[in-house]
Amino acid sequence: MPRYAQLVMGPAGSGKSTYCSTMVQHCEALGRAVRVVNLDPAAERFGYPVMADIRELIEVDDVMEDESLRFGPNGGLVFCMEYFANNFNWLEESLGHVEDDYILFDCPGQIELYTHLPVMKQLVEQLQQWEFRVCGVFLVDSQFMVESFKFISGILAALSAMISLEIPQINIMTKMDLLSKKAKKEIEKYLDPDMYSMIEDSANILKSKMFKKLTKSICGVIDDYGMVRFLPFDRSDEESINIVLQHIDFTIQYGEDLEFKEPKECEEDKSALVDEYFQDHVDE
Repeated sequence: MPRYAQLVMGPAGSGKSTYCSTMVQHCEALGRAVRVVNLDPAAERFGYPVMADIRELIEVDDVMEDESLRFGPNGGLVFCMEYFANNFNWLEESLGHVEDDYILFDCPGQIELYTHLPVMKQLVEQLQQWEFRVCGVFLVDSQFMVESFKFISGILAALSAMISLEIPQINIMTKMDLLSKKAKKEIEKYLDPDMYSMIEDSANILKSKMFKKLTKSICGVIDDYGMVRFLPFDRSDEESINIVLQHIDFTIQYGEDLEFKEPKECEEDKSALVDEYFQDHVDE
Protein backbone atom coordinates (compact mmCIF):
# COMPACT_ATOMS: atom_id res chain seq x y z
CA MET A 1 0.00 0.00 0.00
CA PRO A 2 1.18 3.54 -0.66
CA ARG A 3 2.21 6.02 1.99
CA TYR A 4 1.26 9.70 1.97
CA ALA A 5 3.22 12.88 2.59
CA GLN A 6 2.66 16.62 2.69
CA LEU A 7 5.76 18.73 2.10
CA VAL A 8 4.84 21.89 4.03
CA MET A 9 6.74 24.81 2.52
CA GLY A 10 6.63 28.59 2.49
CA PRO A 11 8.56 31.71 3.53
CA ALA A 12 9.69 32.20 7.11
CA GLY A 13 6.75 33.31 9.25
CA SER A 14 4.09 31.99 6.87
CA GLY A 15 2.73 29.64 9.54
CA LYS A 16 4.18 26.24 8.58
CA SER A 17 4.52 24.89 12.13
CA THR A 18 1.11 26.29 13.09
CA TYR A 19 -0.39 24.63 10.02
CA CYS A 20 1.14 21.27 11.01
CA SER A 21 -0.07 21.58 14.60
CA THR A 22 -3.58 22.55 13.49
CA MET A 23 -3.78 19.75 10.94
CA VAL A 24 -2.65 17.15 13.50
CA GLN A 25 -5.33 18.26 15.95
CA HIS A 26 -7.98 18.29 13.22
CA CYS A 27 -7.07 14.78 12.04
CA GLU A 28 -7.08 13.48 15.61
CA ALA A 29 -10.66 14.72 15.93
CA LEU A 30 -11.49 12.78 12.75
CA GLY A 31 -9.83 9.65 14.07
CA ARG A 32 -6.98 9.84 11.56
CA ALA A 33 -3.36 9.18 12.45
CA VAL A 34 -1.14 11.96 11.12
CA ARG A 35 2.44 12.45 12.23
CA VAL A 36 4.95 15.27 11.74
CA VAL A 37 8.65 15.36 10.90
CA ASN A 38 10.56 18.58 11.59
CA LEU A 39 13.04 19.29 8.79
CA ASP A 40 14.03 22.79 9.94
CA PRO A 41 17.44 22.59 11.64
CA ALA A 42 16.96 26.17 12.90
CA ALA A 43 13.57 25.57 14.55
CA GLU A 44 13.26 26.70 18.14
CA ARG A 45 9.81 25.49 19.17
CA PHE A 46 6.66 23.99 17.66
CA GLY A 47 3.28 23.00 19.00
CA TYR A 48 3.13 19.39 17.86
CA PRO A 49 4.75 16.08 18.85
CA VAL A 50 7.40 14.97 16.34
CA MET A 51 8.12 11.47 15.14
CA ALA A 52 11.52 12.70 13.91
CA ASP A 53 13.47 15.94 14.34
CA ILE A 54 16.35 16.87 12.02
CA ARG A 55 18.02 18.61 14.96
CA GLU A 56 18.82 15.13 16.29
CA LEU A 57 21.00 14.74 13.20
CA ILE A 58 22.37 18.27 12.81
CA GLU A 59 21.53 21.75 14.12
CA VAL A 60 22.25 25.21 12.71
CA ASP A 61 23.65 26.58 15.97
CA ASP A 62 26.26 23.80 16.11
CA VAL A 63 27.31 24.50 12.53
CA MET A 64 27.60 28.25 13.16
CA GLU A 65 29.71 27.68 16.26
CA ASP A 66 32.15 25.44 14.37
CA GLU A 67 35.33 27.51 13.93
CA SER A 68 36.40 25.49 10.90
CA LEU A 69 33.21 26.33 8.99
CA ARG A 70 32.42 29.92 10.03
CA PHE A 71 28.95 29.96 8.47
CA GLY A 72 26.27 32.56 9.07
CA PRO A 73 22.59 31.64 9.58
CA ASN A 74 21.77 31.07 5.90
CA GLY A 75 25.01 29.32 5.03
CA GLY A 76 24.65 27.20 8.14
CA LEU A 77 21.14 26.13 7.18
CA VAL A 78 22.22 25.21 3.63
CA PHE A 79 25.10 23.18 5.06
CA CYS A 80 22.66 21.37 7.39
CA MET A 81 20.27 20.51 4.56
CA GLU A 82 23.09 19.25 2.32
CA TYR A 83 24.34 17.13 5.22
CA PHE A 84 20.80 15.83 5.63
CA ALA A 85 20.65 14.92 1.92
CA ASN A 86 23.77 12.82 2.38
CA ASN A 87 22.22 11.03 5.35
CA PHE A 88 18.73 10.03 4.19
CA ASN A 89 19.29 6.71 5.96
CA TRP A 90 18.63 8.59 9.23
CA LEU A 91 15.22 9.67 7.93
CA GLU A 92 14.43 6.18 6.63
CA GLU A 93 15.15 4.67 10.05
CA SER A 94 13.06 7.36 11.76
CA LEU A 95 10.07 6.84 9.46
CA GLY A 96 10.05 3.08 9.63
CA HIS A 97 7.98 1.09 7.13
CA VAL A 98 4.35 1.55 8.15
CA GLU A 99 1.85 1.09 5.30
CA ASP A 100 -0.77 3.80 4.79
CA ASP A 101 1.38 6.25 6.79
CA TYR A 102 0.39 9.95 6.53
CA ILE A 103 3.23 12.31 7.40
CA LEU A 104 3.63 16.09 7.34
CA PHE A 105 7.18 17.33 6.69
CA ASP A 106 7.67 20.78 8.26
CA CYS A 107 10.29 22.30 5.95
CA PRO A 108 12.64 25.31 6.30
CA GLY A 109 11.57 28.66 4.86
CA GLN A 110 14.70 29.64 2.90
CA ILE A 111 13.58 30.12 -0.70
CA GLU A 112 16.93 29.04 -2.17
CA LEU A 113 16.11 25.47 -1.14
CA TYR A 114 13.30 25.52 -3.73
CA THR A 115 14.98 27.50 -6.51
CA HIS A 116 18.58 26.55 -7.33
CA LEU A 117 19.59 24.00 -4.68
CA PRO A 118 18.84 20.29 -5.30
CA VAL A 119 18.22 19.27 -1.68
CA MET A 120 14.41 19.34 -1.62
CA LYS A 121 14.17 17.72 -5.05
CA GLN A 122 16.40 14.92 -3.77
CA LEU A 123 14.14 14.54 -0.75
CA VAL A 124 11.04 14.24 -2.96
CA GLU A 125 12.71 11.60 -5.13
CA GLN A 126 13.78 9.66 -2.05
CA LEU A 127 10.28 9.74 -0.56
CA GLN A 128 8.84 8.52 -3.85
CA GLN A 129 11.30 5.62 -3.81
CA TRP A 130 9.92 4.78 -0.36
CA GLU A 131 6.44 4.60 -1.96
CA PHE A 132 5.19 7.95 -0.67
CA ARG A 133 2.64 9.91 -2.67
CA VAL A 134 3.94 13.42 -2.12
CA CYS A 135 1.98 16.67 -2.27
CA GLY A 136 3.62 20.08 -1.91
CA VAL A 137 1.74 22.48 0.38
CA PHE A 138 2.98 26.03 -0.16
CA LEU A 139 1.90 28.61 2.43
CA VAL A 140 1.78 32.39 2.14
CA ASP A 141 0.68 34.82 4.84
CA SER A 142 -2.67 36.35 3.83
CA GLN A 143 -1.85 39.53 5.80
CA PHE A 144 0.84 40.40 3.25
CA MET A 145 -1.10 39.37 0.14
CA VAL A 146 -3.81 42.03 -0.05
CA GLU A 147 -1.79 44.18 -2.46
CA SER A 148 -1.20 43.15 -6.07
CA PHE A 149 2.61 43.53 -6.01
CA LYS A 150 3.00 41.39 -2.90
CA PHE A 151 0.58 38.88 -4.34
CA ILE A 152 2.60 38.53 -7.55
CA SER A 153 5.76 38.00 -5.46
CA GLY A 154 3.98 35.27 -3.52
CA ILE A 155 2.87 33.60 -6.76
CA LEU A 156 6.43 33.63 -8.13
CA ALA A 157 7.70 31.99 -4.93
CA ALA A 158 5.02 29.30 -5.23
CA LEU A 159 5.87 28.78 -8.91
CA SER A 160 9.56 28.37 -8.04
CA ALA A 161 8.71 25.48 -5.74
CA MET A 162 6.36 23.91 -8.31
CA ILE A 163 8.95 24.04 -11.09
CA SER A 164 11.77 22.81 -8.87
CA LEU A 165 10.00 19.87 -7.23
CA GLU A 166 7.68 18.73 -10.04
CA ILE A 167 5.01 17.36 -7.70
CA PRO A 168 1.32 18.24 -7.22
CA GLN A 169 1.11 21.42 -5.16
CA ILE A 170 -1.66 23.06 -3.15
CA ASN A 171 -1.17 26.77 -2.43
CA ILE A 172 -2.68 28.13 0.77
CA MET A 173 -3.25 31.57 2.29
CA THR A 174 -2.72 31.21 6.02
CA LYS A 175 -3.75 33.35 9.01
CA MET A 176 -7.17 34.15 7.59
CA ASP A 177 -8.42 34.26 11.19
CA LEU A 178 -6.28 37.38 11.76
CA LEU A 179 -7.90 39.38 8.96
CA SER A 180 -10.75 41.85 9.41
CA LYS A 181 -14.05 41.24 7.59
CA LYS A 182 -13.11 43.95 5.10
CA ALA A 183 -9.72 42.37 4.43
CA LYS A 184 -11.31 38.93 3.98
CA LYS A 185 -13.64 40.37 1.37
CA GLU A 186 -10.73 42.09 -0.36
CA ILE A 187 -8.57 38.97 -0.41
CA GLU A 188 -11.27 36.80 -1.97
CA LYS A 189 -10.25 38.05 -5.44
CA TYR A 190 -6.71 36.77 -4.88
CA LEU A 191 -7.77 33.16 -4.28
CA ASP A 192 -8.72 32.61 -7.92
CA PRO A 193 -7.03 35.67 -9.43
CA ASP A 194 -7.73 37.49 -12.69
CA MET A 195 -4.19 38.58 -13.43
CA TYR A 196 -5.18 40.98 -16.22
CA SER A 197 -7.36 42.90 -13.76
CA MET A 198 -4.32 43.21 -11.50
CA ILE A 199 -2.39 44.77 -14.35
CA GLU A 200 -5.07 47.46 -14.61
CA ASP A 201 -5.05 47.97 -10.83
CA SER A 202 -1.29 48.55 -10.80
CA ALA A 203 -1.10 50.62 -14.00
CA ASN A 204 -1.18 53.93 -12.15
CA ILE A 205 1.42 52.85 -9.58
CA LEU A 206 4.15 51.71 -11.94
CA LYS A 207 6.06 54.65 -13.39
CA SER A 208 8.53 52.79 -15.57
CA LYS A 209 7.32 51.50 -18.95
CA MET A 210 9.86 48.68 -18.67
CA PHE A 211 8.43 47.43 -15.37
CA LYS A 212 4.89 47.81 -16.66
CA LYS A 213 5.80 45.55 -19.58
CA LEU A 214 7.53 43.06 -17.26
CA THR A 215 4.55 42.96 -14.90
CA LYS A 216 2.18 42.45 -17.82
CA SER A 217 4.28 39.54 -19.13
CA ILE A 218 4.43 37.84 -15.71
CA CYS A 219 0.69 38.25 -15.17
CA GLY A 220 0.02 36.93 -18.67
CA VAL A 221 2.01 33.74 -18.09
CA ILE A 222 0.30 33.10 -14.74
CA ASP A 223 -3.17 33.74 -16.16
CA ASP A 224 -2.72 31.87 -19.44
CA TYR A 225 -1.47 28.67 -17.81
CA GLY A 226 -3.70 28.86 -14.72
CA MET A 227 -0.99 27.28 -12.58
CA VAL A 228 -1.54 29.06 -9.27
CA ARG A 229 -4.71 29.15 -7.19
CA PHE A 230 -5.04 29.57 -3.43
CA LEU A 231 -7.18 28.06 -0.69
CA PRO A 232 -7.96 30.04 2.50
CA PHE A 233 -6.77 28.53 5.79
CA ASP A 234 -8.45 29.73 8.99
CA ARG A 235 -7.11 27.74 11.94
CA SER A 236 -10.10 28.78 14.08
CA ASP A 237 -12.63 27.29 11.65
CA GLU A 238 -13.01 23.52 11.24
CA GLU A 239 -14.71 23.92 7.86
CA SER A 240 -11.77 25.87 6.45
CA ILE A 241 -9.30 23.25 7.71
CA ASN A 242 -11.42 20.47 6.24
CA ILE A 243 -11.58 22.18 2.83
CA VAL A 244 -7.77 22.23 2.68
CA LEU A 245 -7.42 18.64 3.89
CA GLN A 246 -10.01 17.33 1.43
CA HIS A 247 -8.30 19.01 -1.49
CA ILE A 248 -4.91 17.58 -0.52
CA ASP A 249 -6.45 14.13 -0.05
CA PHE A 250 -7.95 14.35 -3.55
CA THR A 251 -4.55 15.32 -4.94
CA ILE A 252 -2.68 12.33 -3.49
CA GLN A 253 -5.74 10.01 -3.67
CA TYR A 254 -5.64 9.26 0.03
CA GLY A 255 -7.60 6.20 1.13
CA GLU A 256 -8.23 2.84 -0.50
CA ASP A 257 -11.90 3.54 -1.20
CA LEU A 258 -11.38 7.02 -2.65
CA GLU A 259 -12.49 7.09 -6.27
CA PHE A 260 -10.21 8.75 -8.78
CA LYS A 261 -11.23 12.31 -9.69
CA GLU A 262 -10.29 14.14 -12.84
CA PRO A 263 -8.47 17.47 -12.28
CA LYS A 264 -11.43 19.44 -13.66
CA GLU A 265 -13.77 17.85 -11.13
CA CYS A 266 -11.35 18.61 -8.34
CA GLU A 267 -11.28 22.27 -9.38
CA GLU A 268 -15.07 22.39 -9.33
CA ASP A 269 -15.14 20.79 -5.88
CA LYS A 270 -12.60 23.31 -4.63
CA SER A 271 -14.48 26.29 -6.03
CA ALA A 272 -17.74 25.14 -4.45
CA LEU A 273 -16.10 24.61 -1.06
CA VAL A 274 -14.31 27.97 -1.14
CA ASP A 275 -17.50 29.79 -2.19
CA GLU A 276 -19.33 28.16 0.70
CA TYR A 277 -16.58 29.19 3.13
CA PHE A 278 -16.75 32.86 2.11
CA GLN A 279 -20.53 32.91 2.07
CA ASP A 280 -20.54 31.76 5.69
CA HIS A 281 -17.66 33.88 6.98
CA VAL A 282 -17.44 37.13 5.04
CA ASP A 283 -21.09 38.14 5.06
CA GLU A 284 -21.83 37.19 8.64
